[in-house]
Amino acid sequence: MSRLLHIPFTALLLIATALGASAHGGDAHAQIVVPADADWATRHMAEEHHITGFDATTFFTLHDYDSTGVWTSIDIRRTYGLEDPSSSHISELKKRGVVDTILSLYDADSSGTITLEEFVKKWDQGDKLPDFGMGPGHHGDDEYEYEIHHWERYHAGDDVREEDLTHPEDVEHFRKHEEMEVRREEWERREGEARGRGGVVLGNIPGKFRIG
Repeated sequence: MSRLLHIPFTALLLIATALGASAHGGDAHAQIVVPADADWATRHMAEEHHITGFDATTFFTLHDYDSTGVWTSIDIRRTYGLEDPSSSHISELKKRGVVDTILSLYDADSSGTITLEEFVKKWDQGDKLPDFGMGPGHHGDDEYEYEIHHWERYHAGDDVREEDLTHPEDVEHFRKHEEMEVRREEWERREGEARGRGGVVLGNIPGKFRIG
């Protein structure tokens, strides 16, 4: 299964190095055991990326989603999983509180963003990312989250059979795939009929491109 999480190219280079030092023990699907007293960033990297042995630069670059060289409030929200549907039960006030707290810790010049230099300096001084009790920080797409949190834990290996995919997570995941396939086939059917008539299907045109 392919992972569809969008990661900046520079982060991929850093991750390749970090993976070399990670605790997979030669098994690409081994689950990393995180100490109970691990800080939030360590837990996040282990659970969300299967990476250990990282440094501040690796962490920052991996979560600089647009490769701008700074963390904005959106980067902070995404890193803590506050843009993920799983955080819908968390109030906007609490989400803004997370952003404000992180900025107060790392934004030395009060610019409203955090540079790599600011982040590394505070990290090296011992100011680690706090745990707000809002989860490990899901920020991948559905495919990535399913693979890293379920498939690799329960279905790793080459002997997986269709009849083994009976967990609720499996059923829901493949139900979504079936719905997407049905929508794709319907889209193609309408397009084919329209082409046969020498026209287009207005319903297949995204709203932002429509006139009137």
